[in-house]
Amino acid sequence: MPYVVTQSCCSDASCVVACPVNCIHPAPGEPGFGQAEMLHIDASTCVGCGACVTACPAGAIVPDVVLSEEERPFEALAAEYYDTFPHADRTPVALVPRQRRLRRRGPFRVAVVGAGPSGLYAADELLKHPEVAVDVIDRREAPHGLVRYGVAPDHERTREVARLLEAIARQPGFRYRLGLDVGRDVSHEQLAGEYDAVVHATGASADRRLDVPGADLPGVVGATALARWSNGDPDLPDLELPPAGSRVVVVGAGNVALDMARLLTGPLVGARQVVVLGRRGADVAAFTTPELIGLAGLRDVDVLLDGDPPAGTGVRARLLADLARRVPREGRPRIVLKFHAPVAEVVGTTRASGVRLADGTALDADLVVTAIGHEWTTVEHDRGRVRPGLYVVGWAKRGPSGFIGTNKSCAEETVAMLLDDLDAGVPERRRDAVSRIR
Repeated sequence: MPYVVTQSCCSDASCVVACPVNCIHPAPGEPGFGQAEMLHIDASTCVGCGACVTACPAGAIVPDVVLSEEERPFEALAAEYYDTFPHADRTPVALVPRQRRLRRRGPFRVAVVGAGPSGLYAADELLKHPEVAVDVIDRREAPHGLVRYGVAPDHERTREVARLLEAIARQPGFRYRLGLDVGRDVSHEQLAGEYDAVVHATGASADRRLDVPGADLPGVVGATALARWSNGDPDLPDLELPPAGSRVVVVGAGNVALDMARLLTGPLVGARQVVVLGRRGADVAAFTTPELIGLAGLRDVDVLLDGDPPAGTGVRARLLADLARRVPREGRPRIVLKFHAPVAEVVGTTRASGVRLADGTALDADLVVTAIGHEWTTVEHDRGRVRPGLYVVGWAKRGPSGFIGTNKSCAEETVAMLLDDLDAGVPERRRDAVSRIR
């Protein structure tokens, strides 16, 4: 009874290390790890022990015998991967290195600014050293950042990563300082004076602006703002959304765009039709195959492809061909994927009423949602070190890229630089400093 991975991977790699027969790939050290759409279990060598199931922080691994009909493409996707990358030698690639030990005795105090996954993975790496205590600071009253507020509500398995984050916070030496805004309640200079090191894990989360006329009209909403609204983010004002039965255009063809399509046709908004517009062809669209499988498997929504599917025989091409053949059913909400459809203008006078495509086609809409990425704001650094005593991880370090688990390898690199500086004795914190931070 082999197991199957059934969603986009968080790239945490816990399952890889747990597998006793090295049947989960791509693994750390192999091409594609950290950037691949997902990990795959080789059905021909899986022994069905279930070690990967207990290790997976997202609850994404299930036995093949319990796969639903909608989840069967994940099985084919794994087979397709191993046809291309057989990994016949099974050379160990996830060896656990010896734990590094600090040469200086400490104690050391480190502040991590930002309680999202990148900040908590950094705290986890630091707490492997008993000489180090970590305060995780966040301006919000609740931790976990975009895992709490930025993930589509129906991504329940992705939200299960919160269990891993909660386990990190239960470690000795960990402390939360929530509701504390760095820059308002406490200065950067205060942090630098009271901690041996400060790690900033507050990446860019603003939606990238659609650079066409009319993009600033009311009725144009960014995907991040919509996701935060759907999760009850207290920092976000109420969005003015159209009534149930409306028509919505989503600009963008990545995973977030598909998330928004599901959200908009769900009970929170209840849109009658959502048209997802991809600037380029379906064969180069940014969404991953696992996300397309999830969208195509919706049971109460018609998912259709407007136009010809791309050529090919792989899982992705077969799914798109199936969507092109589907016939809509009366009375059901509808998601339509449309490619080669760059937006030239958002039309409307006092409020957005639709979009005009580059070929002149007009599409009416009660709401326009942009899902074209985030503002790209990073800090200049060397492998996470801004200067001795000041460091960055996550999006502040690498930009809005990667998966949730990508923050683990990102944190490992930054923390290694931080530990080098602690061993070198730079910078030297005043040990008699009295805390002025509330």
